[in-house]
Formats: sequence, structure tokens, C-alpha cells
Amino acid sequence: MEFSNRLKSLPTQFFATLVQKVSGAIAEGRDVINLGQGNPDQPTPVHIVKALQDAATDPQSHKYSPFRGINELKHAAADFYKREYGVEICPDTEVAIMFGTKIGLVELPLAMMNENDLMLLPDPGYPDYLSGVSLANVCYDTMPLLEENNYLPDYSKLTEEQKRDAKLMYLNYPNNPTGATATKEFFGETVTLAMESDIAIVHDFAYGGIGFDGKKPVSFLQIEGAKDVGIEMYTLSKTYNMAGWRVGFAVGNSKMIEAINIIQDHLFVGLFPAIQSAAAAALNESQQCVNELVSLYERRRNALIDACTRIGWNVTAPQGSFFAWLPVPNGHTSETFSDLLLEKVNVAVAPGNGFGTFGEGYIRVGLLVDEDRLIEAINRIEKLQLF
Repeated sequence: MEFSNRLKSLPTQFFATLVQKVSGAIAEGRDVINLGQGNPDQPTPVHIVKALQDAATDPQSHKYSPFRGINELKHAAADFYKREYGVEICPDTEVAIMFGTKIGLVELPLAMMNENDLMLLPDPGYPDYLSGVSLANVCYDTMPLLEENNYLPDYSKLTEEQKRDAKLMYLNYPNNPTGATATKEFFGETVTLAMESDIAIVHDFAYGGIGFDGKKPVSFLQIEGAKDVGIEMYTLSKTYNMAGWRVGFAVGNSKMIEAINIIQDHLFVGLFPAIQSAAAAALNESQQCVNELVSLYERRRNALIDACTRIGWNVTAPQGSFFAWLPVPNGHTSETFSDLLLEKVNVAVAPGNGFGTFGEGYIRVGLLVDEDRLIEAINRIEKLQLF
């Protein structure tokens, strides 16, 4: 038996390869400080777990879920956007419930594009965007995210052919892997481009709850006209430490939401209703747990940046997300530097080239271990005398 050509065309799963390297080192008994992962290290808040427990005892939760999600969660998503961003969302036509937003990001090209249509993707960017490209058999061009442009794409660099042919564009702020954030002015330019060139916009708002220095990340949908051209995807994985729960939603343009709902009608039956009820509780109830989590990540960020500065590593502090994007020292590529750190000082990081061509020259570090371990990691790196 053979795999299908479609399956064989899928890109190598970048994170699976990274996990394999780190797991091998740990299996050898080495004390690895793993800064390469993107898995939140804190538990889901107690009140959300309690909501799941209560909902799981309800016999109604044991039945098939409605195909398009329970009304409680759709209304909670709409209320959340009104409260947090001042954005009006219709729960009936402008919300799609998903098994985590990765599914939405991968399935949307299948739902909205024909073979050989063109997508525009950020580079560096979340590697799994390319899974959707491959499964839908569409084409893609990348938009470089450069430090000199604050890791925002420069739309003036798009060709007339790209603007004419592109059907779908993905953006992601706060950004994985760079930790950069977007401005309302940039999103305004995005809406203008989308309207002029008939490009549908998807804003991956996975880290929307995590902004530093007292600055709340901007929602794409806060911009006038945004709902006319696009949607935003919001996962509960990061904001509420619910990564293993696999629950998220998309909000915005009703036609794009309907495209997601239709394809999910055929791929899925429905997310376990008790998880949906717990997700509604996360969105509806006190957000103090989010405030505490952001403060924790900010303390970790500050500890990391201070330690890097102390050893002469010239780095820029991330503005959001739980990642830092650090330049590699002279004489190294992102891959050779990452391998060196794991081999010589038992520090695991994600090489930037795994996120795209313009990720070369950087590594991604997760703020997902305690401050003491972050500082220890930098102390270990200092012994290599590279800075």
C-alpha cells in the first residue's frame, strides 16, 4: 500500500523533528532546558476546569454536539469581542467553532480556493500554514517580515501580479516567531489593500491575549471595514492555557465563516459539548487569570532580555506572544547555532530557518520555563564565549 500523492506532498512537520532531537537528548539523561517548545507550561485555571467537570456530568453533553457548535459558546465569543475590542459580532452568522485554530488555518484554503490559486503568507511564519497550501494544492508567495520594518510586511513590495492574483492572505500578530505586534495603521493599510485587490484576509490572533508594557494587542476587526474583507481566528490555547483542549473560533466576515462551517460539516460532527461550555466560561468569567499570566510572561521576558544584555547579546525585547526572536552570533546559521546549543550546553531552541527563508539568522526562544531556568540557559550560553 502507498500513501496518496496528496499525503506525500505534505511538508515535513517542523515541530515533530525538533521534538525528536530534544527527546533524544533527554533520553540520554541530559539536563536539557527546552526553550524550543510552544507549549504553555502553566495549568488551565481552576474555574475553567470546574466548568468542564460540571458540564461533563450533564447527560446532554454526552450526545452529539450540534454540527456548528453550541449557542452558549458562539454567544460567549461574540460577547468577548464586544467587551475586549468593542467589535460587534453576530453569533449566528459571524462565528465558527473549531477544534483549535490550526484546523481552521489548514482547512480554509480547501474551502475558499481552487487549485493553483495564490495565497500570500508571512515569512517567517507559523510552519503549518504550508500544510493548508499543500492539501488544497494552491500556490503561495511570501511576504518578508524584516526587523527594519518592525516585522510587518511591506505592501509596497507586492507586485501588480501578486495583488491581482492573490485570493487569500494570512497575517499573525502578536507574531510567531518574532514577538512583534501590529498597529491599527498597519491593519488599516491591510483593509485598503484587501478592498482594492479583492484579497480575503485571515488574521491569526493566537497570541491576542499576550501583550507587554501595558499595551493590549490590536484586533484586526477593530479596523473599519475589516469584517467586509476578512476574519480573525482566536484560540483559547494561549490566553487560558488550554492547549490540550483543542478549542478555538473564527469571527468576522459571514461568507468566510460559512465556508469554514460548510467544510467542517463534512469533516467533523462537533466538539465535545462540555469542552465548549468550559470555553464559554473562560471567555465570560473573570479575566484576572489572563492578567496574571501576562504578568508572568512579562517577568520572564524581562529576565531573559536582561540576561542576554549582560553577556553582550544584542537582542530586541518582544512586544507580545510568549516568544523571543534572537539573532545568532557571527559565523553561525540558525541551524548550526541551535545544534551547538543543544550539543554543548543542553539548551534547546527553535532554529529560525524552520519558520521560513527570512527566519535564517535567528532562533526562537519560548518564555515557557521559570525565570531561574531562563537565566541559567543564558549563563550556559555565555560559557561558549560567542558574544
